[in-house]
Amino acid sequence: MLEKLSPNQRLLFAVALSFAFFIGYTTLFPPQVPADINASAHHEATASPVLNQNSVDTNASVVSSLKTTHSDSLVTIQTKEFSLKVDTLGRIGSVVLNNAKHDNKDGKLAELIPTEGAKPLQMRFADASLDAVAQKTPFVSNVSAIALGEKGKAEVVLTQVLPTCTVTKNILFFADGHYEATVHLSNDQKYFLYLGQHPKINDQMMTVIGDMVYAGDNLTTIFEDGDVEGRELFTDVHLVSAFDQYYATIFYGFDKSTQVAVERDIHDNPVSYLEGTKNFAFKGYIGPKEYKTLHSIDPVLTNAIEFGFFTFVATPIFKALMWLHGIFGNWGWAIIALTALIRVFLYPLTQKGMVSMQKIKEIAPRIKEVQEKYKGDPQRMNAAVMEMYKKHGANPLGGCLPLLLQIPIFFAIYRVLLNAVELQGAEWILWVHDLSRMDPYYILPLLMGATMFYQQKITPSNFTDPLQEKVFKFLPLIFTFFFITFPAGLVLYWFINNIFSIAQQYLVNKQFAAAKALRHEAHLAEKHHEKN
Repeated sequence: MLEKLSPNQRLLFAVALSFAFFIGYTTLFPPQVPADINASAHHEATASPVLNQNSVDTNASVVSSLKTTHSDSLVTIQTKEFSLKVDTLGRIGSVVLNNAKHDNKDGKLAELIPTEGAKPLQMRFADASLDAVAQKTPFVSNVSAIALGEKGKAEVVLTQVLPTCTVTKNILFFADGHYEATVHLSNDQKYFLYLGQHPKINDQMMTVIGDMVYAGDNLTTIFEDGDVEGRELFTDVHLVSAFDQYYATIFYGFDKSTQVAVERDIHDNPVSYLEGTKNFAFKGYIGPKEYKTLHSIDPVLTNAIEFGFFTFVATPIFKALMWLHGIFGNWGWAIIALTALIRVFLYPLTQKGMVSMQKIKEIAPRIKEVQEKYKGDPQRMNAAVMEMYKKHGANPLGGCLPLLLQIPIFFAIYRVLLNAVELQGAEWILWVHDLSRMDPYYILPLLMGATMFYQQKITPSNFTDPLQEKVFKFLPLIFTFFFITFPAGLVLYWFINNIFSIAQQYLVNKQFAAAKALRHEAHLAEKHHEKN
């Protein structure tokens, strides 16, 4: 069946099956969530303690005995973009984004720090008795409230006095969401510093969430939620990130010798932490994964923007999209312009595929005659069919290569439009006020389905099985159903891509019709000449 479809039809068919698989898998195997906080706390409290009393076990887990601990706020930092609170355990206990474009599905301001699990800057001592005391001893601060201007910064000094040492955290907070920290211990003690759980703002749509380690020679390792088997250790780490679709909590800027560990919690989700030293300096960031913001803080942070397997293709596409936005000043028009650029880039490939399918359709009756003539001799039949293809310049695989080269580009732009936080709250025209969310009136999905149907109608096909043809005709309806809840920016790309496909297919059809008419006229003229 597939060899008889045009390149675009095969692509659509493959993507439809992929979407069906993803949606079906999500429906049948939904992510496991804890029944409630108390159940999680009970499980954690009854877990076997891993760190022996008054001993250091360098191979033991420091996650299995981690409990969800609630504490009061100690310091509040207010900026235009966010409100941050440091609690009495020296952790970043809350980061709330003030811009309404980041609101969660219930319309509430986005809280980036989950209530459960580890929190950024949380410390655990390897000495179990010291750790037990530390978890009950509050920090004191030099300030209680800070208001930062647009480019402001302010230092917070946190101090915790323990029986065997004093812990001092010097944290310089910046208005753009990053901070520079130093942890100092009066006496050397082995401890671990937690990155914290990833943000959980909205339900994720076919995106990867979890923890990321970017280390060594540009090596990225992803630990997805629900799929962490044990503990992995890293050194020469450039950054470690706990991320979801649009937001991230990041540690970076520490010494290359620092050991970074990623371990699973009771839900098989990743928990990342650093092994600290007596005087330990590092940097951090909590906020949206906006490219320009991350790049202005430190270019290495842009590696926290992850586009999946085709990141090497997605990254230049995303940069092209940002460049076009700089020209048009509107993300919707930038998406349309990007679609046009991609179509121009792919034009030779799509043109080759369309022409190949037209040629195959044109000689299909003759191919069928040859197959009937030599149906008892497969070897001779195949030789005759290939000879006919060669004679008429038709390549039966002519549409396959263009398709294969288009697939990475399609999935790359799919991930770009799905993961780009820049599209949040971005208007296009009229009824589209947020390209990161579904079209509230379903206009774009319906237009996408209608154009897909028309494209399918004018694209040559060579179905021999009527049932296959009927099934294939349902694809526009299936796609429309899938795209109903997709982000408007992604649906806009598909709709405009269909428009370009229709225009190109129309030109190819017209060219072949004109060439066929000329051949017919030449044939009639030749017959007339023979009669005379």
